Amino acid sequence: MTRRKKFQLRLRSGVLHLGERTLVMGVLNVTPDSFSDGGKFFDVKRAVAQALAMQRDGADIIDIGAESTRPGSQAISAAEELRRLLPVLEALLGKLKISISVDTQKSAVAEIALGAGAQIINDISGLRTDPRLAQVAAKFRAPLMLMHMRGNPRTMQKGSFARDVLKDVAQGLLRSIAVARKAGVAKSQIVIDPGIGFGKSFSQNYELLAKLPDLAKLGFPVLIGTSRKGFLGATLARNGRPAPADERIWGTAAAVAASILNGAHIVRVHDVAEMAQVARVSDTLCEQL
Repeated sequence: MTRRKKFQLRLRSGVLHLGERTLVMGVLNVTPDSFSDGGKFFDVKRAVAQALAMQRDGADIIDIGAESTRPGSQAISAAEELRRLLPVLEALLGKLKISISVDTQKSAVAEIALGAGAQIINDISGLRTDPRLAQVAAKFRAPLMLMHMRGNPRTMQKGSFARDVLKDVAQGLLRSIAVARKAGVAKSQIVIDPGIGFGKSFSQNYELLAKLPDLAKLGFPVLIGTSRKGFLGATLARNGRPAPADERIWGTAAAVAASILNGAHIVRVHDVAEMAQVARVSDTLCEQL
């Protein structure tokens, strides 16, 4: 186990305290083709109901994504992304008491989303897709979550994997951080994410989870997303077939617990009620340090 450093993220609505306990980020995919729940919350009413349910179940943040980033997925236009995203943001105004993060790689989407009520930007490309996104975050003084990804969603599991995954992730994140800082994003508003499942081999995902304390030495709060991912499906395979996404909850629970015990500040999950329990027990154990 490792002792977490404490941080504060400043939002328009207040402050998120990181490190006192694990924050749970609920995943809300408003897409027709996400790997874990594609199409389930594509309807606005269902998306709103799910966001409110996750809030009741213990989520601290709702992360809304309108573009699938599963392995092999194709990019969509900013216009299409906003067409999916904005009705959900508008419908949640005044109903949701917790903060909204928008999972986007596009500065145009980020700027409109922040103007429509979102308070955090989560960029899985680490500013490689659109560096101007950092300028938008700086303009709104919004927290910016920077993830490491090797390649892009269409190619990330087809290219070569890094020989030294921790070094590759650390160097990539430092480049992303440098772009953000140059654009005016405050250091205290940056969160880093090693990108579990994004351009890593199955074994490298486990290596990153085991070596999270080394990643924490970069001096930023750490976000981890392991929920229902392919490396868990491979580990839980039966008769040579990976476990389907909806049968990976216990594997997810183990990965979430390991992430927290190794220093994660935020865990990004689909199954909020269950993982909120995992976080509470893991936090209680961490208090013994």
